[in-house]
Amino acid sequence: MTVTATKAPERPAHRDGNVLRWLGAYAASMIGDSVYYMALAWAAARTGSASQTGLVLAVGSIPRALLMLGGGVLADRIGPRRVVIGSDTARCLVVLGLAGTLLLTSPAVWMLIVVALVFGVVDALFLPAVGALPPRITAAGQLARVQGLRGLASRAANVVGAPLGGVAVAVGGPRLAFAAAGVLFAVSLPLLLSLRIRPLAAQETAEPSGTAWHDLTDGLRHIRRHPVLGPLMLTVALSELGFAGPLNLGLILLVRERGWGASGMGWIVAAFGIGAGASALLLAVRGRVPRAGLVMCLTMLIGAVAIAVLAHVPSVGLAVTVAVCIGLFAGLGGSLCGALTQTVTDPAYLGRVTSVSTFFTHAIAPLSYPVTGAAVAAWGTGPVFVTSAAVCAAGATAGLAFTRLRRAELPR
Repeated sequence: MTVTATKAPERPAHRDGNVLRWLGAYAASMIGDSVYYMALAWAAARTGSASQTGLVLAVGSIPRALLMLGGGVLADRIGPRRVVIGSDTARCLVVLGLAGTLLLTSPAVWMLIVVALVFGVVDALFLPAVGALPPRITAAGQLARVQGLRGLASRAANVVGAPLGGVAVAVGGPRLAFAAAGVLFAVSLPLLLSLRIRPLAAQETAEPSGTAWHDLTDGLRHIRRHPVLGPLMLTVALSELGFAGPLNLGLILLVRERGWGASGMGWIVAAFGIGAGASALLLAVRGRVPRAGLVMCLTMLIGAVAIAVLAHVPSVGLAVTVAVCIGLFAGLGGSLCGALTQTVTDPAYLGRVTSVSTFFTHAIAPLSYPVTGAAVAAWGTGPVFVTSAAVCAAGATAGLAFTRLRRAELPR
């Protein structure tokens, strides 16, 4: 009698203690980020002028833009878990140190600028590394579900973090809020230290060349030559450039133009969050979407159309409905994009590939804010939203034009 070996079934990500520890660490870190930014904004507003407050809040973007790609190189060289642990340790020490300093003296603008710069450096290292961790802690077939869980954790952090920071500031001022953020970063550390990391197979490893610059250019060549990653990064770049302006600054200007007030703004933002949360929940529950490349492009295209419609609806109620659609379709497209990136990338390059996609999201896309503001001042919200939607649609259309991306599938 012949005995045939059978492969043990994968443990679903939502039942995998290793994934749940990573998710808990990620959620604690994201909530800590929200509390930190609330404390930083409040301390800057109470300490300096309006221009100085803007400087404090903007200065962290400089090292983030300059060092993001280098963060991906570091994650691939020494391993993403080490980088994430080091980043959260640095956050914890810096923020608790600032909280302790504020017990002895009042905050100064220069002090807040230094802390913001440090956080910009840490973000440049943290973001590529945290995106490169999932394939090292779970099976390939669970990566889409992990993206859904990560999306849910991000939404929960946004809902919990800002109110928590506000309460901390109201009760004990910025020093208590900074201390709360430091504690949250500290909570993530034992969870990260307990992760079981899957070692890369021999064919998945790449020996460092000896120079970080060579590793970076090697990663960029890997993206350019890959039949799926190149088109995928192009789709990400165009979609983010079209999405960031109208859904951040543009929405504020639209609400002011229509006279919908702060409550209208709140309802629209909440509706977007509900749609994005629903898409993350869908992916977390299903675990896999057939024809992922095609679905990603089509959902991004529908989301682009909804962005154009948003600037022309006559009431808050309709705007809320459209915002739900934007969150649902754009959120699903973004999650599938992340899952495809993690599944088609050679593991040895994952930190560098993640740093490129994150660079477009966190460094390049915010550059559209001043352009959006100037364009709205010149032509109004309608034409600007339509133009931004056209840029998003160009990203989705570019994805559809590449056969390998259009036919890309997630692992079963």
